[in-house]
Amino acid sequence: MRLKHIKGAHERIEASNYIIHSPEEKRGHYQCLFDNHNPIYVEIGTGKGTFIIEQAKRHPNINFIGIEKFDSVMVKVVEKLEQEKLSNLLLIRMDATEIEKIFDHEIDLLYLNFSDPWPKKRHAHRRLTSPIFLKRYETIFKQSIEIEMKTDNRQLFEYSIISFNEFGFHMTDISLDLHQDNIVDNIETEYEQKFASKGFPIYKIHVTKEI
Repeated sequence: MRLKHIKGAHERIEASNYIIHSPEEKRGHYQCLFDNHNPIYVEIGTGKGTFIIEQAKRHPNINFIGIEKFDSVMVKVVEKLEQEKLSNLLLIRMDATEIEKIFDHEIDLLYLNFSDPWPKKRHAHRRLTSPIFLKRYETIFKQSIEIEMKTDNRQLFEYSIISFNEFGFHMTDISLDLHQDNIVDNIETEYEQKFASKGFPIYKIHVTKEI
């Protein structure tokens, strides 16, 4: 899917106080940016920010960092944040393949919401739950790895379960149809709202692993 170019998006992102510039230089010191010792939760692929902004509003004692690689998408999050004035949410404009270069044993939980399924077998290594990525995640968490994933793609979900299992993760929560399970505290993403409204099941899994 091609993303629509938004004129001036890069400049607006760069000017925002919510953007973490040169994140590799902040590696190991993210708590200093928030000026507290609260847990840090990260979302890879923030979309337009609906999920992570609502999380930050509901949980002021948790720090959130949203990662997004596309200017045309990130600028939407920035625009929303300028209206919210949240102090516990920051953003990084980057590709997730660099994640181990910007965090060093300081993350408490990672959200993978509606990630690109990369359906072709030759692209499997690009999936955010592939062995390559699971290995990358090992150095970014504080004490134990904790990942929460949601997707509408059954093939990606099945692949992820196998990948988590082979990497020694413990599955603490799993749903094959999240909305039918009536989870009261579920926060929907933009994609989730779209797919659920069409009747597609939403799959969710929560996994942990001791480091």
